[in-house]
Amino acid sequence: MIKKLLFILVLVIFKLSFSQEGYSDYYKLRLKYENFEENNTQAFPYIQPYINKAKKEKNFEKLVQGYKDGVFYSSSNEQKLIYADSTVWAAQQSGDKDLISTAYLEKGVVYYYHYKRFQAALNEYLLAYEYSKDTKNDFLKYQNLYHIGVVKSYLGYYEEASKLFEQCIAYYGPKSKSGLHPNEVYNNKKGYLNSLHQLIICYRNLHKPDQADKAIHTGLQQVGANGEYSQEKGYFQLAKGISEFDRKDYITAVDDLKQSVFPMKKSGDFARLSVGYFYIGKSLAGLKKDTESIVYFRKVDSIFQKHQFILPDLRENYEILIKHYKEEGNQGEQLYFTGQLLKADSIISKDFIYLSSKIHKEFDTRTLLEEKSKLEKANSWGNIIIVSLIVLAIILTILLVIRYRREKDIQQKYILLEEKFSLHQNSVPEKSLLNIDAEEKKTGLDENKVEELLTKLKIFEAKKRIYSKRSYHSQTGRAVGNQFKLSFSGDQ
Repeated sequence: MIKKLLFILVLVIFKLSFSQEGYSDYYKLRLKYENFEENNTQAFPYIQPYINKAKKEKNFEKLVQGYKDGVFYSSSNEQKLIYADSTVWAAQQSGDKDLISTAYLEKGVVYYYHYKRFQAALNEYLLAYEYSKDTKNDFLKYQNLYHIGVVKSYLGYYEEASKLFEQCIAYYGPKSKSGLHPNEVYNNKKGYLNSLHQLIICYRNLHKPDQADKAIHTGLQQVGANGEYSQEKGYFQLAKGISEFDRKDYITAVDDLKQSVFPMKKSGDFARLSVGYFYIGKSLAGLKKDTESIVYFRKVDSIFQKHQFILPDLRENYEILIKHYKEEGNQGEQLYFTGQLLKADSIISKDFIYLSSKIHKEFDTRTLLEEKSKLEKANSWGNIIIVSLIVLAIILTILLVIRYRREKDIQQKYILLEEKFSLHQNSVPEKSLLNIDAEEKKTGLDENKVEELLTKLKIFEAKKRIYSKRSYHSQTGRAVGNQFKLSFSGDQ
């Protein structure tokens, strides 16, 4: 018995070690490059074997991870987009909705972060959202909410966006301090810091400087001197510099803003780099250093020329340049920057029309419909009650129609009865009228009409008695009697 148990135990251990062997190979390959910095192409000698192994084994989950690593470590935007497309393909082969959602999200990030093509990015985000509706993966769910919030913030819906970022912070914050795997802690910390930075942008545009400053202080404390989050530190220094500019503390603002430039250059975030240059220029202008400030305003234009993208906040950059060269009398530069402003307006308005309609029709409307569906299920009894009331109303209507027709029939019978009185010369006892069927009395006929009929009958009987006493037998008498009968029958 003991030998048998030992044999089973050895067999189980052997199977476990064998099943771990494949996983260990993937893990060992990733271990060689996972600590490299973003855009470091030295990772590719290890990434390619990882991808080849996953392809050979048709392990699509690992293949998605390999292509995602290709996106992260590629140094060119074109290569990032190629790997992002491959990520989507591999995820679709797996049939796993969470993987497909992750892949579309990854591609959307490439469009948004590296190209600033908001329209293309939003399309990918909405596809990712569609696949993640029923997900149990909370990290994926909040990734989607974060990116939708970014688009809303760009469109100027700061109040709505701030609510989404607050939800993300509430989720990522505790996870970034938990005892999870170091990679998971790192990802959650990045999610927390980026959500906090986006919330600061919303606070600034909602004119909540105190809340913005408090969030900036929290962000700088969280990143500390840790080089892992140098990019996020640059964002918080940028936000701090803008806040100092708003308080007219131009010297400190220039210092913090210049510190933010390097990490944004290194990460390739040209949109935030433009914002940094713009506020350095404005701070220098506040210090009456106009010549230096123009250098930075022109740097903003250089980025716009290269990437054909500009944030709505930076439109003022061109107004300042046009005014400056107008005062100098430099018509050539004035004309050039006027053209650039028109081009910037065209790009911004085109983005806004497209994005605004998509975000409301395909995200907000879809979300509302989902909520409506839930409410409809919860209130199904209400629908039953409404249907029952409609059926009851129909039955009551039918009963009323039947009653109306019955009353019309009784009225018709009364008319025939009245005509019968006019045709017969013999007297009709009053009792015969008084004994009219009880159902006929309930019809609501005109009592005055009945009374009038009885009165006429009495008069008729009285006159008939008089005629009888006189014993008229001539032709004239008969004519008079016939004339009276005709007047009675016509005066109903």
